[in-house]
Amino acid sequence: AIVGGGPAGLSAAIRLMQSAEREGTEIRVCVIEKAPELGCHTLSGAVIEPGPLLVLFPDAIERGAPLHTPVTKDQFSILLQNSSIDIPEMFIPMKNHGNYIVRLGHVVKWLGEQAEELGVEIYPGYAASEVLFHEDGSVKGVATNDVGIAKDGSPKDTFERGMEIHAKMTMFAEGCHGHLSKQLFEKFNLRQSCQPMTYAIGIKELWEVPVEKHEPGLALHTVGWPMDHNTYGGSFLYHLNDGPLVAAGFVAALDYKNPYLYPFKEMQRWKTHPKIAQHLEGGERISYGARALNEGGYQSLPEVVFPGGLLIGCSPGFLNVPKIKGTHNAIRSGIIAADTTFDGIMDGTLTMEKGLTLETYSKAIKNSAVFEELYACRNVRPSFCTPAGLWGGMLYTGLFYVMLGGKEPWTLKHHGSDSDQLVEAKKQKPIDYPKPDNKLTFDLLSSVALSGTNHEGDQPPHLTLKDDAVPMQRNYALFDGPEQRFCPAGVYEYVPEEEGDGYKLQINAQNCVHCKTCDIKCPSQNINWVVPEGGGGPTYNGM
Repeated sequence: AIVGGGPAGLSAAIRLMQSAEREGTEIRVCVIEKAPELGCHTLSGAVIEPGPLLVLFPDAIERGAPLHTPVTKDQFSILLQNSSIDIPEMFIPMKNHGNYIVRLGHVVKWLGEQAEELGVEIYPGYAASEVLFHEDGSVKGVATNDVGIAKDGSPKDTFERGMEIHAKMTMFAEGCHGHLSKQLFEKFNLRQSCQPMTYAIGIKELWEVPVEKHEPGLALHTVGWPMDHNTYGGSFLYHLNDGPLVAAGFVAALDYKNPYLYPFKEMQRWKTHPKIAQHLEGGERISYGARALNEGGYQSLPEVVFPGGLLIGCSPGFLNVPKIKGTHNAIRSGIIAADTTFDGIMDGTLTMEKGLTLETYSKAIKNSAVFEELYACRNVRPSFCTPAGLWGGMLYTGLFYVMLGGKEPWTLKHHGSDSDQLVEAKKQKPIDYPKPDNKLTFDLLSSVALSGTNHEGDQPPHLTLKDDAVPMQRNYALFDGPEQRFCPAGVYEYVPEEEGDGYKLQINAQNCVHCKTCDIKCPSQNINWVVPEGGGGPTYNGM
């Protein structure tokens, strides 16, 4: 069983069925995906390295894989407030020639079609909500949530019982900060030997631009303005052959200190820079979305195996930060997981009666190109967390990663959990963000409308508070309610009480785009994100 129908999960499923076909044996492989259709919850830049995909399908392009836009031009700029500094290509940390700009949701949909042709059972619109265990504590499989339950817990006319899926091996491919994965980290103590994961939020818009501004194959990355030099972040702007379309994205690290920082508004402000605006002016914004991403890299990788299960893709955190890429490692890890799992099925060590710890996967992934490249770039992200900030990190990255290949004999440490980094509001200055012009910059709610987000209103809450008193007593009192700013979908609002002069936290769960930022950044770790009914959430089209 595979939880999550993204690049990692589908690649594992495909590889398993290819292996079974090669050996002339029959196996059942099922993929459970909470989105209503494959790709609807997928959001990424994305520039992908095609190598691992071509391992799965050497004839991928002939099969119709949506690799329509080869990168033809790499640009990297440091943005100052009204100008920019272009970095020579030889010093750029991401080398994209030979790579493809893609709409990752379309790639996922295509992978799903290939998987189904091979006989993989795919269940879109079903949210895996619970890990099932054998009596000895090993993983037995997963259960999907019941649907058709009202807010008060009573069954509605549409009630349908969830299903249990038992398996010899359960692969968790939920993506960054997965609902079930975080429970497994705790139950099996998978993070006991690594540093805390550090994260970022990526916010993306898709634009249809005038033909005369369209440069298919251009990949532009920036750092610097509008962030200050002590706040890690950056951006991408990719011209796709589709359209003419441009993917514009802004990434803000979630270890920021100022509770008044508003990642969504930082992105809106970024688009007004002359370097960026020239690509978008006269165009029309047609889609919007957001997603958290792992930035901890090598130092923050958990154990990837436990009795009856394993972690692949962004569930453990295989994103390469300086490359700003994780899809190739997601596919790679899925292939490795499939190969070692298939061996265990064939030699009889994997059974339905008891979950086995698949150490062969752990050893194989640690000896693979995944760990090799994450080790090489291990010091890039923490190098930006020194008093020298952006400039120190740029210098370190250029010298030790780009020029010396990450061969330095030391490993830098991260700062701790992102949720512990906020400074009290009274010690910080509020940030004055410009009002939207509705041409380049927009308000939050009109943006969320472009994500196609929808949830059944009458269902148990999927955004739960561990303590209802904490938002006002701590988050609002000390940090001026940062939930209302770090959320990119307007889910959290502090509104006046119906009676009296106080405020209360209002949760607009129907707006949630499933980015997981609230679960990560809440300074009190008081918000717990759980899966809503399957099929709810954003309905991205090729994001």
